[in-house]
Amino acid sequence: MEVGSLRERVLVSLLIYRFGEDNVTTDIPITAPEVDVLLFGNPISIKTKSGSGYSGIKLIWTVDAQNAREFLDSYRPTCDMMFAQIIWNGKGGLFYIPLSTQTEVFEELGNNSYIKLPGLGTNPRGVEISSKALQMLIQHPSTHRMEINWIKQTVDFNPYQRWVELWQQD
Repeated sequence: MEVGSLRERVLVSLLIYRFGEDNVTTDIPITAPEVDVLLFGNPISIKTKSGSGYSGIKLIWTVDAQNAREFLDSYRPTCDMMFAQIIWNGKGGLFYIPLSTQTEVFEELGNNSYIKLPGLGTNPRGVEISSKALQMLIQHPSTHRMEINWIKQTVDFNPYQRWVELWQQD
């Protein structure tokens, strides 16, 4: 979850850069369901994935089987989605999937095919959107897409040293 939050910040920064700080609301609690940022007041859920597959994208973080089942029974998409597929040293992309597109695919597939519940006796930490649903969403004609060639570079950065330097300023 923490890695996802860090990746979300990078994408939110892109929105701020492109649309201006006044048009991007970032003070959304990390525990808020689905919504990560508001763009012109419009709620957006940000999802990221490393690798070429389409599995593993969490819709909700939970390890409780009963909560997962209740989520399956009650879930409906509620906001636009921004999905970044990061394929290091390869072509991935950035996809903006409108709520109307998600609703269309959700209604076509139904709860049981749109959502993938965690396997019993496993510790997957959440309920996922199915690989089939995500593929349909990113291939949908109304999805906005931008192909990105992700180049991995080594960065010499020590986060502990940075914080030590900040503490030393006090």
